[in-house]
Amino acid sequence: MEQKDVNRCSVEITLDVIGGKWKGVILFHLMNAKEIRFNQFVRLMPGITQRMLTRQLRELEAAGVIHREVYKEVPPKVEYSLTEFGRSLTPIIALMREWGNEYRAQIK
Repeated sequence: MEQKDVNRCSVEITLDVIGGKWKGVILFHLMNAKEIRFNQFVRLMPGITQRMLTRQLRELEAAGVIHREVYKEVPPKVEYSLTEFGRSLTPIIALMREWGNEYRAQIK
């Protein structure tokens, strides 16, 4: 965390890490699996472009929330998993899912 972040709102800092359309969905899928490969994400998340998925994964990796494991194989194999720090987000993502279910029921 940079010095300028010290005085920022904690919610704002959290949303910098997990905010946006896709990051929460990526984290949700990772909390329900040991690891996920790139093309599995593409299948799990219809509507996301490969470019956007790559960008979101890189941002989550840079934040220390996910780990990218590259295997030296042909063809190349890359798997993503939650770091220990990333697993600390599991209760937050679970609560977001519950809230989303309640909201969906309310607006029907």
